[in-house]
Amino acid sequence: MDRSQSIVSDIPPKNAEENIFRNKFRFFILILGCFCLTSVFSNMITLNFTIICMDPAKAENLKNNSQPPNYPTYHYSQYDKTILQWAVSISSMIATFPFSWLCSQYGARYVFLVSGVLSAISTGAIPLAASMGFGWFVFVRVFQGIAYACDFAVIGVLCTRWASLRENAKFLGVLTCFSPLSSFLTNSFSGIICESLGWTWAHYLHAIISLALFLAWYIFYTDDPATNRFVTTEELAIIHHNKSEAHKKHERFVPYLEIAKDKVVWAVWLNAFADLFSGFFLFIYAPTYIRKVLKYSTTETGLLGAVVAIIHIPVKMACGFVSDSYNCLPERKKMWIFNSVAVLTPAAIYIYLCYAPSSMPLITVLLFGGVHAALGFNCGGFYKCGALVSRQYAEFVIAFTQFIKCGVFFIAPALVAIFVDDDSNAGQWHIIFFIIAGTLIFANTVFCVYATDKPCEFTNITASNYKRKSSSRA
Repeated sequence: MDRSQSIVSDIPPKNAEENIFRNKFRFFILILGCFCLTSVFSNMITLNFTIICMDPAKAENLKNNSQPPNYPTYHYSQYDKTILQWAVSISSMIATFPFSWLCSQYGARYVFLVSGVLSAISTGAIPLAASMGFGWFVFVRVFQGIAYACDFAVIGVLCTRWASLRENAKFLGVLTCFSPLSSFLTNSFSGIICESLGWTWAHYLHAIISLALFLAWYIFYTDDPATNRFVTTEELAIIHHNKSEAHKKHERFVPYLEIAKDKVVWAVWLNAFADLFSGFFLFIYAPTYIRKVLKYSTTETGLLGAVVAIIHIPVKMACGFVSDSYNCLPERKKMWIFNSVAVLTPAAIYIYLCYAPSSMPLITVLLFGGVHAALGFNCGGFYKCGALVSRQYAEFVIAFTQFIKCGVFFIAPALVAIFVDDDSNAGQWHIIFFIIAGTLIFANTVFCVYATDKPCEFTNITASNYKRKSSSRA
């Protein structure tokens, strides 16, 4: 009897429907989850494009001026636009912990379903809210932010419950691609929709697609693979291999305090902050730098910005596969390598950019693409470390990344406001480049000291032994 057969024999027989997925149903759930995550984020960022079409002055400058004539137009000041963005960031930050708790208590099937429907409804309601007044517009954006807060909690659930211990990097690589993927898809199709149907339909169609995706989520997804009619006994054995009983049972108990005191977890969170800080800054401000400092045209800026950002997706997916599939090195050393590429390479690039010759702007643009590509290695670094060390509690550890991401939404603009008062002054931008590089170097140093692939002590804590320990102290 080979190893796979011995594993299967330890699991009770399970009657599955005709196996059309050939023991690969978990990857269908992975792709479906990625599309649903992408949809929620796309709903939130659609406004970044459609707000241009809302402004009557800017709308006239759109390509061919082909937007239908009978569409509503509104003018919003820069302050108004900032409020609309902060409404999403603040509400998402506040809702992160409630969604993390809900997912740990009730799973992701219904919690993410409610989040997705809320995202779809609030997205479809934006044209109506805009017509009713700015206050209503902000109100709807708050609900978009609340819906988005569920995303990283869901990533944690999917990795904990549907990925085998040998597939964490693959799952993380695919699931964390939702930000650049949604940006690429939304920016590409929103322009076409605005020109053909008007900006309101960009929101309506996003809402319709969301509802369709989350209907599929409700039909196919279950929080426990063992109860899913499409999962065979053989596939369940693969998913559960080497997992503890507490990991398999998905207990609702989470030792938040013990997790928050763990040095390895803080090393993971520190690297998540550095990574997101670096990537988000480039994602938001690279177009401004390309346009104002490097002096590319508006059309060239849009094209170059999209191309350098999309590089992240194939690199991340490839890294997830390589990290899980090749075992020529111990897991800890692999995580060191992947994390160092993901974090130190952008640091080196940011430092070089401060001295790059202004006569070669294309080199700078290519290096921006290098930052996005290097960040794709993070799925085999701190993300994988977080999943491996926290095991059944990875849902909370990964969900906290959402809170960190929301914090970055405030920190990056604050640094720009402090150091950059002239968008065309390269020296002012370079101050921030040095700050980012220093943060990245420090984060990777901490990671290399504390990173491990072994489960942390808090993974041994269960609801029953925690209660016994508490009662004995009393």
